[in-house]
Amino acid sequence: MRFTLLFIMLACFSVSGFGQNANEEAWESMFNGKDLSKWKPKIRNHAAGDNFGNTFRVEDGKIVVRYDGYDKFNERFGHLFYYKQFNYYRIRLEYRFVGDQANGGPGWATRNSGIMVHGQTPESMGKDQDFPVSIEVQLLGGDGKNKRTTCNLCTPGTNVEMNGKLFTPHCINSKSETYHGDQWVKAEVLVLSDSVIKHFANGMEVLSYQKPQIGGGNVDAQEVKWGVDGQLLKGGTISLQSESHPVEFKNIEILNLEGCMDPKASNYKSYYIKSKPEDCIYKKKK
Repeated sequence: MRFTLLFIMLACFSVSGFGQNANEEAWESMFNGKDLSKWKPKIRNHAAGDNFGNTFRVEDGKIVVRYDGYDKFNERFGHLFYYKQFNYYRIRLEYRFVGDQANGGPGWATRNSGIMVHGQTPESMGKDQDFPVSIEVQLLGGDGKNKRTTCNLCTPGTNVEMNGKLFTPHCINSKSETYHGDQWVKAEVLVLSDSVIKHFANGMEVLSYQKPQIGGGNVDAQEVKWGVDGQLLKGGTISLQSESHPVEFKNIEILNLEGCMDPKASNYKSYYIKSKPEDCIYKKKK
C-alpha cells in the first residue's frame, strides 16, 4: 500500500517548483463565450474597430459571422483580430457553415472562411484593403457532392517554402477529407515562428510548409505598404475571416509554446519550443 502511494505521488509530481505538472498542456481559451472584448474587427471599406452590420457577433456561446445587416455583400471582406500576438503556438477551434451565402458574395467564397496567422495588425491595414498580409489556413465546407478539402493554404501578400523551394501560387489544397453539410469540423494549426507551420483537420495532419515570408502578387498592390519582400514572418496577429458565407466558431483555444524552459522554475513546461527566460518564476527560499 505504501509503495503504491509512493508510485502515484511520483507519477503526479513530474513537476516544477510549486507542484504544477510540467507536462500538462496549459490551453488558454481565446473567447469568453459572452462578448468580443478580446477581439477587434476590420472590414473592407471601414475603419479598424467598426463592426459594420454587426457582422461578427456572439450567439449561444459561439462567435458567428452573419450578413442580415447587409443589403449586398459588396466585397466587404472582414477579419476579426485577437488582441494578442504569438510566435510559437498551437491554435485549435471548431467551425461550421450554416445558411445561405450573402447576396452578392463571390462564387469562390461559398462555404469559405479561414484562420489567418502571422498577420499584420488591423490598424496597419488600409481602409479598402481586403485581406491582411498573412498566412491563411483556408476553411472550406463541401457542396454536397464534390471533393473539397479544408485546412488548405492561401497566401495574401505572402509566400512559403515547400520541400526546400519557394512556393508562389496563391493557394494549395490539403489532403483532408471533404466535410459536407452543417457538421462541426475541428481545425488546428501548429505555428513555429519562421520555421514550420502545419495544418490539421479533425486530428489528422493535412499540410506542412516552411519559411513563411512577405511576398506574392498582393504586396505591391497594397493600399498601405506593409513588410519587405522576402522578409521572414516570425509571428503576428491571429484573425477569423468573413468572406460572405455565414460561419460559426466555438472552442477557440491557444497553447503558447514559448515560455520558461528552466526545470527549476515553478512555471516550467516540458513542451515549450522557444525559451523565454524572463518569464521564469522561482520559489523564494525561506
